[in-house]
Amino acid sequence: MSRTTPRALAAAVAALALLVLAAPTAQAERYVALGDSYSSGVGTRSYTLSSGCQRGVYAYPYLLSQQRPNTQLTFVACGGAKTADVMNNQIASVTSTTTIVTITIGGNDAGFSDVIVECAQPSWLSDCAGRVTTAQNFIRNTLPGRLNTVFSAIASRAAAGAKKIVLGYPRLFMGEDCNAGTFFSGDDMTRLNATADLLRDTLKARAAAYGLTFKDAIPPFVGHAVCSSSEWVNGLSNPTSESYHPNRTGNSSGYLPLVRAVTG
Repeated sequence: MSRTTPRALAAAVAALALLVLAAPTAQAERYVALGDSYSSGVGTRSYTLSSGCQRGVYAYPYLLSQQRPNTQLTFVACGGAKTADVMNNQIASVTSTTTIVTITIGGNDAGFSDVIVECAQPSWLSDCAGRVTTAQNFIRNTLPGRLNTVFSAIASRAAAGAKKIVLGYPRLFMGEDCNAGTFFSGDDMTRLNATADLLRDTLKARAAAYGLTFKDAIPPFVGHAVCSSSEWVNGLSNPTSESYHPNRTGNSSGYLPLVRAVTG
């Protein structure tokens, strides 16, 4: 029987230690969730992560972080955010170690919530067509430059090879207004949905210009608009800040799969 010498044993232990040290370790994914109320979770009726910015555990960024092991979430999306707010208060969270970035942005810049409030009034009180035209002109002429600032910053600050995802907004209406207290006509809803389409096209083009991945939120929400039999978007709600935002199912079944399609 061969005998292991102390020197041979020491050499074996040293070799094993080297193997352990050389073994690859899983690197933590660093995920930064930027943007406005559609990313913070407004509409889910739970804001336990930040009441001021209305961030909650039913928002798609938090759901994604729970489904992906070894993911560290920096959740800075905030209800009401515009492009300037992203640049002033959020973008610093994106660094060279950031491997996933998501964002919804642009709707507040275009004043979409004010447009909806205008269009929800009786026709004799409102100028829905005029407000929509103003918003659409802004989306065509002013918003692209603001998006350029945000998207270029994301592209330059995130890690090389990071998954940088721009998410669009759904169409809110399906041709029927079933909410007491609102007076959307068929033409109003058509105009508002057309504005969502225009915003989608603008976001898609500017995201592509900076190498960001755009995911269209319109297709998954088809059949789940306000007043559908399976709403993923709240209609007129109490409090009103919950209105016309994705609910919990809209986040888990609408937005989350869009992000998962990119991140795996």
